[in-house]
Amino acid sequence: MKLWDKGISIDKKIEQFTVGNDREIDIHIAKYDVIASKAHAKMLQKIGIISVEELVELLGGLKVLEEQIENGTFVIDAQFEDVHSKIEFELTKSLGEVGKKIHTARSRNDQVLVACHLYYKENLGVIKDKTKTLFETLLGLADTYKDKVLPGYTHLQVAMPSSFGLWFSAYAELMIDDVFLLDAAIKTVDQNPLGSAAGYGSSFPIDRELTTKEMGFATLKYNVVAAQMGRGKNERTIAVALGSLCNTLSRFAMDTCLYMSQNFGFISFPDELTTGSSIMPHKKNPDVFELIRGKCNKIQALQGEMVLITNNLPSGYHRDYQLLKENMIAAFEELKDILDIFNYSIQQIIVKDVDVNSDLYKYLFTVDNINTLVVEGQSFREAYQKIGGQVQDGTYVPDTSKKHTHAGSIHNLCLDKIRNKFPK
Repeated sequence: MKLWDKGISIDKKIEQFTVGNDREIDIHIAKYDVIASKAHAKMLQKIGIISVEELVELLGGLKVLEEQIENGTFVIDAQFEDVHSKIEFELTKSLGEVGKKIHTARSRNDQVLVACHLYYKENLGVIKDKTKTLFETLLGLADTYKDKVLPGYTHLQVAMPSSFGLWFSAYAELMIDDVFLLDAAIKTVDQNPLGSAAGYGSSFPIDRELTTKEMGFATLKYNVVAAQMGRGKNERTIAVALGSLCNTLSRFAMDTCLYMSQNFGFISFPDELTTGSSIMPHKKNPDVFELIRGKCNKIQALQGEMVLITNNLPSGYHRDYQLLKENMIAAFEELKDILDIFNYSIQQIIVKDVDVNSDLYKYLFTVDNINTLVVEGQSFREAYQKIGGQVQDGTYVPDTSKKHTHAGSIHNLCLDKIRNKFPK
């Protein structure tokens, strides 16, 4: 049941510790091991290791397993160490000696590595698509509420006039920077490591260009040692990209929680999107956004974990790499859910009217009023001192009529230009 089994029994406690929960984790990469196995089988036939008839049998057996994975009936039983040993066992059970040939010219190391590359590549693309969906939602909200005033804050003190249009589109444009990093991570994993075997290649005349093309990779990870050393490096790079996006989402969620509170009262949500208190009947708690914040902060911690697991490992394979999969895959699955629920929830936001004539926001327009005096001929320092004096002696009366016209300001959001910046 083990790809490395030499007929020697192993202590059950040691086996349980070394396998860990790989079986549960590997369900997520089962599909990709089948994809890689199909490509590998085609390559083995091309170089004469297996016959055309054997290739047809192997592809048929892999097709059956692929269908089981798709319909949810594929199970990695307790007697198997991981998905790779399960797939080889099933092929051998159904095809006999032909099934045993699938492992020729590869190691479990590059099986894991290529399956992870394929999983990461596809799911980074899914994350990017879901980010684009939220991005478009935010730009739509920015356009809808572009004329709704929102007080701007610095140091959590009332500062200058902003708008809901500016707020929504700010987070939309920040996500473009996150997508730049997602694209960099995609480029990093879009390199075929299959053929590196245990980290030093194979004496079989394998055709790595063929498997690269079959699996849809952009290029090869040519150096076999570099391919194995990519384990950990891939995860560190991905963790930076996922963490960056989560930082944006977490800050947005924090704003949402803050603006919902009675002391701000800028926004609300339908009752069915909030929760109550077990003892305080007046409460409408933003639990969804608090959990988004917490989950995103947890994913941001992933980078530190990936660094510490792999930081000082020498070249070659080490079992430490097994520990990369669990929380990395969990982060992908979690972030996909986060993006879905964020997009679903934020569409139902209730934007309230802010009374800019309230004493709370009396000094929101001081900078605009200083600028008006400058346009009329006063120096900035003189105008600053004049308005500052009025604030100090209580004679300041705000003029709220000033417009901001430069690119990216309250009254010139440049939403189309922001939309066009999103990476294609």
